Amino acid sequence: MTSVLIVDDHSIFRSGLRSDLDADLDVLGEASDVDSAVEAIARLAPDVVLLDVHLPGGGGGGGAEVVRRSPQGTRFLALSVSDSAEDVVGVIRAGARGYLTKTSSGEEVSRSVRLVASGDAVFSPRLAGFVIDAFGAAAGEQAESTAELDRLSAREREVMRLIARGYAYREVATELFISVKTVESHVSAVLRKLQLSSRHELTAWASARRLL
Repeated sequence: MTSVLIVDDHSIFRSGLRSDLDADLDVLGEASDVDSAVEAIARLAPDVVLLDVHLPGGGGGGGAEVVRRSPQGTRFLALSVSDSAEDVVGVIRAGARGYLTKTSSGEEVSRSVRLVASGDAVFSPRLAGFVIDAFGAAAGEQAESTAELDRLSAREREVMRLIARGYAYREVATELFISVKTVESHVSAVLRKLQLSSRHELTAWASARRLL
């Protein structure tokens, strides 16, 4: 059976969705905000997370924050009332594998869960265009970003992304199993190679290039 975690801040929607999913989907649990979702994903390791994009808690990043804070390899299918390009592209850039609106039937959601679990990407028809347009426009920017990133070592890139996301030096050290002094050294090298003067400029640089 494909295991599922339902993440939505409306309990009545969670219970309704649970009852509408096909019997071959094993719902491991539910979560209602960013922090409880991150905890449940780490603890339950579901095959697919059904995720609303607008969630309370955490650092205010909603569903996209849940995706970024979850273990690599976790598969997410966004399921939201919103059909705005900003919401769709934001959560897909964070790493979700698909996006459905809440007008979808239980049968459609169940079929999409199985597709995402198998590695496919799934979108409501109108929303797929948002993703194609966004990633097509980003192609040219990515070439420039790649040239800039080539100046950094693999470890420097890891440190750069964490610092740009707002991690403190000590948190980066814990995440990467290195010393705080080594983190400081890498940050200095990153700023020098990218010709930036502060971590605030680094965050702006990474955000503009969609590297967060």
